Formats: sequence, structure tokens, C-alpha cells
Amino acid sequence: MVLTTTQSIIIIAVCALCTLFERAFPFLIFRGKEVPEIVRYLGRVLPMAIMATLVMYCLKGITFSSVAGWAPMLIASALTALLHIWKGNTMLSIFGGTVCYMLLVQVVFV
Repeated sequence: MVLTTTQSIIIIAVCALCTLFERAFPFLIFRGKEVPEIVRYLGRVLPMAIMATLVMYCLKGITFSSVAGWAPMLIASALTALLHIWKGNTMLSIFGGTVCYMLLVQVVFV
């Protein structure tokens, strides 16, 4: 399905407005008030919970029937973790792990 220019502009505008509202919403709710402890707690635990969920989702397809089924995923995951521990840069970790995985899958474990 090909969208017209008008449809594309409307979709982009709606996405931009939703993002703006989502970003401004906490400031509108808690303007001049102290942030509740439950919100602070969620701010501390949700990022790690989301990352753990993403790791499980990414590794759910591992098969141990051949080395090519598990080695690329585990090597790239280990590299991602090591990069993040070493540099603490999320973009570097994600980019490094992705490049490592793609090279392993397309070059090494063909």
C-alpha cells in the first residue's frame, strides 16, 4: 500500500503530537508537586526490566542442534554486555553487538 503525501504528513503529525504529549504529560501532572515514591521506584526498576525482557525475546530462538544455532547469538550478546560494562555507552553496545552478530551469521557461520 502506497500512501499519498497528505496521508504521510498526517501520520507524521499525529506521531509528533503523541510524542510531544507523552513527553509533556509528567510535567503537567507533577507541576509544582513532589513526584510520588511509586513513580520514582518505577523509574528505577523499569529500564532494567525492559532490557531483561528484550534479552529474553532476542534469545528465545536459540537452537542447540548446531553451533550456528547458538554461537552467533551468545557471542554477540557477550560482546554487547562487555562493551557496555567497558564503555557504558548504549549506542556503542547496541551497534557493536549488532555488527558482530551480522558478521558471524553472514561470514563465519554460513
